[in-house]
Amino acid sequence: MIKIEDVHKNFGALHVLKGVSLSVNKGEVLSMIGGSGSGKSTMLMCINGLEDIQQGRISVDGIHVHSKKTDLNKLRQKIGIVFQQWNAFPHMTVLENVMLAPRKVLGKSKQEAEAIAVEKLRHVGLGEKLTTFPARLSGGQQQRMAIARALAMSPDYMLFDEVTSALDPQLVGEVLDTLRMLSHEGMTMIVVTHEMRFAREVSDRVAYFHKGLIHELGTPEQIFDRPEKAETADFLRSVL
Repeated sequence: MIKIEDVHKNFGALHVLKGVSLSVNKGEVLSMIGGSGSGKSTMLMCINGLEDIQQGRISVDGIHVHSKKTDLNKLRQKIGIVFQQWNAFPHMTVLENVMLAPRKVLGKSKQEAEAIAVEKLRHVGLGEKLTTFPARLSGGQQQRMAIARALAMSPDYMLFDEVTSALDPQLVGEVLDTLRMLSHEGMTMIVVTHEMRFAREVSDRVAYFHKGLIHELGTPEQIFDRPEKAETADFLRSVL
């Protein structure tokens, strides 16, 4: 499980996370919703160790993420993360992009890495794009390539940071379908999203972030149909 205990995060004088506590169990899909600047994306960066914290503790399967003794490179093999921007290597084909981490990080042979990459690309519907360069893909295809690249490391957890926010509306659906597929397969996921319909349909729980805190946490039915906090209701009215 991922366990977050009283986490505080500052950027200089800006107090972004103000005591967040949360547990995410294996096989669970948690969606984080809330306004810009509420701390959602920062929370993902802290879980993955990409941002340090000033107070509290985050543990992944009992491993203290921010301990000086923790090998973050090894830990990140367990936690895949996909950002708004896919950051592919433009001079490499789709296949070569996905092969890179298994070869460099996991020490796989070229043949092993290629087999893994082909499997993951086919899994996300890009089996016919292996020799294509990233610039020739649509935005949705590029994002699915980024998901395949993360899956190639065989992570136990996947973090998604607003992976549809940079896409044209007609391309959002194909990426969300990929996330739905992963959820049906039992992948543990934390998804920062502005797609309320997706959060409602796919999540086991939804966390509403407001001013650096989890203001409300519950099932999709409870959060969307019976929010307990006025701020949650106001936010949902503004986005729905």
